[in-house]
Amino acid sequence: MGECVQDKVAIVTGAASGVGLAVAQALLAAGARVALTDVNEDAGRQAVAELGERALFVRHDVTSDAGWTQVMDTVQGHWGAPQVLVNNAGILLLGDLETGTLQDFQRLLQVNTESVFLGCQHGIRAMKAGGGSIVNIASVASWLPIEQYAGYSASKAAVAALTRSAALLCRNKGYPVRVNSVHPDGIYTPMMQATLPAGVTREMVLHHPQRNPKGRAYLPEQIAQLVLFLASDASSVMSGSELRADNAILGTGL
Repeated sequence: MGECVQDKVAIVTGAASGVGLAVAQALLAAGARVALTDVNEDAGRQAVAELGERALFVRHDVTSDAGWTQVMDTVQGHWGAPQVLVNNAGILLLGDLETGTLQDFQRLLQVNTESVFLGCQHGIRAMKAGGGSIVNIASVASWLPIEQYAGYSASKAAVAALTRSAALLCRNKGYPVRVNSVHPDGIYTPMMQATLPAGVTREMVLHHPQRNPKGRAYLPEQIAQLVLFLASDASSVMSGSELRADNAILGTGL
């Protein structure tokens, strides 16, 4: 798959850690040039220092229209127009419909959904002449709402709808831009770790003895390979697709 992203210019949001960092590493290993964006400037610059000269860090508030303009201008000035955009940045806040706050719900929509709207808008504008691939990170919660994460579920369902809308726009306008989404179940990242009860270890999450051996959290590197596929020319026939990484959880009813 490496030759399918060789020398492509990629932007990955939320790339200072977790899935975003793993995606950036996978793209770099496959020959791409990658701009890592994040609000966590210290971690982002440290990551780029370790990744080498084909990596670039840009501080980026994904909820800001002006911030997206700055990122696109910086990347195009450095390497030229991007051919890959991974809308990965997101947050996870606890709250069901009875106890959740409107403030938290609005923040989830702002970070998880509005950022994808802006990313797709700016990405399509930048890619519509030369072509490209946009990959949006959604969640299995897009279809299987999680009671205690009502706002998060709603925000990711909206990402799925935005993805399909963006893909249809590009098709109808004749733009050579593909837009797809990845829908993982739980991923063992710093975001997940912050929600785990005290005493729950990495081993317990990845290899829970009371569950199907495959029914456990995934590693960021595993999800990164799916993103790499959608970003690459190997998936050239796919647009508007929803790639599930859930080990058939929808069929189990769990």
